[in-house]
Amino acid sequence: VQLQASGGGLVQAGGSLRLSCAASGGHFSTLTMGWFRQAPGKEREFLATISRGGSYSLYADSVKGRFTIDRDNRESTVYLQMNSLKPEDTAVYYCAADPAPWSTREHTPASSYSSWGQGTLVTVSS
Repeated sequence: VQLQASGGGLVQAGGSLRLSCAASGGHFSTLTMGWFRQAPGKEREFLATISRGGSYSLYADSVKGRFTIDRDNRESTVYLQMNSLKPEDTAVYYCAADPAPWSTREHTPASSYSSWGQGTLVTVSS
């Protein structure tokens, strides 16, 4: 499956952005989807994951209550709504696809994901 992330940009602290990740070439509704980010000089960080049907989701503590992951299987798209953005949220954001069902393994490690989007840059100014 090919993934194309979009929606990044420059936003002031306290603002919001909605990232999109469009999938093609695969059966999107069979995939567990995730969002990660990587800031300069730091390791890739798990943010959120959502099950195939959208019934289950999991968030990193750093974004819980501020970010929301959801998906539209008819449009083969996963979203990340980001509110109350902080300068420390500045990073390149990546979407990723995991073919394993929700209950079969952990979906927080980056190694669980076999397909990755190209990343979209989010810059939060203070």
